Amino acid sequence: MANTRLPQRELGASGLKVSAIGLGCMSLSGVYGASDDAVGIALIHAALDRGVTMLDTSDLYGAGHSERLIGKALLGRRDGVVVATKFGNLGGRGGKFADGRPEFVVASCDASLKRLGIDTIDLYYQHRIDPAVPIEDTVGAMVRLKQQGKIRALGLSEAAPGTIGRAHKVHPIAAVQNEYSLLYRQEGEETLRTTRELGIALVAYAPLGRGLLTGDIPDPATLADGDSRKRHPRYAHDNLAQNRAVAERIGDIARRKGCKPTQLALAWLLAQGPDVVPIPGTKRMERLRENLDALNVKLTDQEVAEISAAAPPGAGAGSRYPEGQMASLYL
Repeated sequence: MANTRLPQRELGASGLKVSAIGLGCMSLSGVYGASDDAVGIALIHAALDRGVTMLDTSDLYGAGHSERLIGKALLGRRDGVVVATKFGNLGGRGGKFADGRPEFVVASCDASLKRLGIDTIDLYYQHRIDPAVPIEDTVGAMVRLKQQGKIRALGLSEAAPGTIGRAHKVHPIAAVQNEYSLLYRQEGEETLRTTRELGIALVAYAPLGRGLLTGDIPDPATLADGDSRKRHPRYAHDNLAQNRAVAERIGDIARRKGCKPTQLALAWLLAQGPDVVPIPGTKRMERLRENLDALNVKLTDQEVAEISAAAPPGAGAGSRYPEGQMASLYL
């Protein structure tokens, strides 16, 4: 059990409550360069000790490696933790980016449960929307998993407002996970308008702009060969210069506020409403502490407006993913 209690936020009408900041576990499976399992488990334990109660992963991350890692970390520590994982993101395998077929949903869930070593997934997301399968069919399969006790709540990731509405008519959706940060606001804010109307939580992934809002922006040339940011459009030369300029404006406000740029960016997201849950990911213990201390940064309405003006919608340069993946997003 966690030793500290952090502020809590509700995931729609599911009955699930989570810490206001969760932990994204993608980076613990080699996505941003080599990762160490012992370090990853220690980081998860530290997050739980600090009061984090939401661990977010996917069967895609490290081809199941992240789920297995979480399973090891949760041995003897399952109580009170909301485990969120995802299915259906093929990452381009076989020329496909998504699979929402009901039989695939069931098989994916069983495989994730085995890797995680748990009986029930608390929040199960469709990671990418499959345009070849009606969302009603995919959600119908998820409902059956819930009836069987294999999952507790349903979620969608990278779903557009129209898809969210259709899915919610089949069964209440607890959370929608889309990219949302000061750098990439447009689709996140459009999503938020829909989720708020329907009583759904918005889980904000990449809340620090894939490292661009940390105040410690790496030179792409120095990144490890396995680091996906080396080929990311927002790290391309001209785009990076524009994104640095935005980050510097945020950094200036953070210095005046007496906090880190990461903390200001997370505090801004938290200030968007109690239905927003950022899930920053990290491999570093000091960054974990820094992220969670964002909960101590309180912003006035005037400060929120100033920060918003420093990074207006459209401020981020470069597409959210490499070109080949863009067609699979926000469907």
